[in-house]
Amino acid sequence: MRIALSTLGLPGRPLADVLRLAAAHGWSGLELRCAPGEPIHPAMTGAERRAAARAIASAGITPVALTGYAGVGAPGHDLTLFAEVRDQLLLASDLGAAHLRVFLRGGDVPTAEADARAAFRLTALADSADTLGVRILLETHDSHRGGRDVARVLDLVDHPSVGALWDVMHTHLAGESPPESFTALAPYLGYVQVKDIAGPDDLTPLPLGAGVLPLDACLRLLPADCWVSWEYEAPWFPSAPPLPGLLAAGARFLASREA
Repeated sequence: MRIALSTLGLPGRPLADVLRLAAAHGWSGLELRCAPGEPIHPAMTGAERRAAARAIASAGITPVALTGYAGVGAPGHDLTLFAEVRDQLLLASDLGAAHLRVFLRGGDVPTAEADARAAFRLTALADSADTLGVRILLETHDSHRGGRDVARVLDLVDHPSVGALWDVMHTHLAGESPPESFTALAPYLGYVQVKDIAGPDDLTPLPLGAGVLPLDACLRLLPADCWVSWEYEAPWFPSAPPLPGLLAAGARFLASREA
């Protein structure tokens, strides 16, 4: 597998610091969080985008994805959603990232209405993604935690520039086994996010392997060239141990799981 690090675990850190930490501890890729207060955001100028792309390339790091927060199944105006996602697609392309993460945000539970809204929007955005060389990935999250929920939406889209991002925590919390999730997502899979937690009632991030998530069972299912990214949800859990001190052990944990 190829291992990447989400900048979610290093909130607000300058890109140069993130690249230094990743390279020093054996992480070959980055998920670049796209949010206010982060060094990567759609309002970056052309010069800022070119400088960031050069810095990433010079560090020998692969920009695996831009991780945005658009909710493609959320109620609201289609044109507003289209503008948000297209801005992020352009930023991902400028940085050389192969993927853009989106959520569904369809409410408390999956509904046919949210499925249809998301499928319509993803279909409308697919050609823009294809032109820019970026693949939109719908994450297992919020209303559509299960792999089968996400796959049901993607079945309606049926476009190679739209796929799936497997967050192993959310499929586990949805009650799916790793084989069930992988079987549903495999035809669409872009890459995988891993993390660890104490349990469903305590989502505070833990070092990889220290919690209850079935990481070994998930990792065994993946193709050898699959990107696996550690998403450490530091912004929402300020009491969690700082990520920099865990990076070396996290890389060793994943390396030890390679076939």
